[in-house]
Amino acid sequence: MVIKIAVIPGDGIGPEVVREGLKVLEAVAGPTGLKYELTHYDFGGDRYLATGEVLPEGALEELRGFDAIYLGAVGHPDVAPGVIEKGLLLGIRFGLDQYVNLRPIKLYPGVWTPIKDKGPEEIDFIVVRENTEDMYIGTGGFMHYGTPDEVATQVAMYSRKGTERIIRYAFELARKRNKAKKLTMVDKSNVLTFGHDLWVRTFEAVAAEYPDIQKDHAYVDATCMWMVKNPEWFDVIVTTNMFGDIITDLGAMIQGGMGIAASGNINPTGTSMFEPIHGSAPKYAGQNVANPLASICALSMLLEHVGETEAAARIERAITDILGSGKIPDLSAGECPPTSEIGEMVAKAVS
Repeated sequence: MVIKIAVIPGDGIGPEVVREGLKVLEAVAGPTGLKYELTHYDFGGDRYLATGEVLPEGALEELRGFDAIYLGAVGHPDVAPGVIEKGLLLGIRFGLDQYVNLRPIKLYPGVWTPIKDKGPEEIDFIVVRENTEDMYIGTGGFMHYGTPDEVATQVAMYSRKGTERIIRYAFELARKRNKAKKLTMVDKSNVLTFGHDLWVRTFEAVAAEYPDIQKDHAYVDATCMWMVKNPEWFDVIVTTNMFGDIITDLGAMIQGGMGIAASGNINPTGTSMFEPIHGSAPKYAGQNVANPLASICALSMLLEHVGETEAAARIERAITDILGSGKIPDLSAGECPPTSEIGEMVAKAVS
């Protein structure tokens, strides 16, 4: 089987970190027999400035024909904030119904964490974030715009269908991980009465089908505290789009920073997209100083998702061994080894 991958390097450091990911992909293909086909797309800030297009007509339909999408980063200093992010990122997530945002929060050996006395055994959980509802649907408006009496609304929308499918996905993941076999639902149902009441009732209904999974519940503010104080309490977390967006950045910090944090935007029956969670960081673009490990981790997630488990495991082992050896003592851009050198380290290790 040939894996068809759409590659969107994007803006800023995106092309540089994707380049290293593709270097690793080429290296791991030989020993594993992996066959793949790449198609590159220039979607991002430069294309938008040249053509006025973010996603051209027919792009989503074309992307549906791929097994997966490999994305670098989006965000251009000469484009107003939100234009590319909404048009490209949300456009693909919503258009391809990538309703699961998957964020492993894993501390690798040899990586510094600000959490005192915690190590890889204590920080290893995963956040399942609903990815197509909540306030991100863009419903709302203004009244008396620009006046002292201005009122703005931003509507959070939750559907039973959307809530049930993300919760069910999380239960299945907790069973598949086969670790603590514990699922924690994170919400703010003591204040956000209606939508989060729907989440609570749906969670309870689906939970009845998974007697082997331990069920837990936490408010989002308490979760932020416990992720720092007792990260070992978590195995799988399921939460809403907005709260998932927030707590996964906290998760990135406790696992060592944005340089190691990867994510997947999953449609379990369609085309999924994988990316590092860091932004385009234009101040570092073109300097060969960005850490590509998050992008390489995203590639490993992509390969795991499409069934290339041996290749994914090789990459995971390589990253673990390299970080455990102390060869990359600092993951920060400008402090880590050059982008290309880190890519070479991983490529050599997997091959």
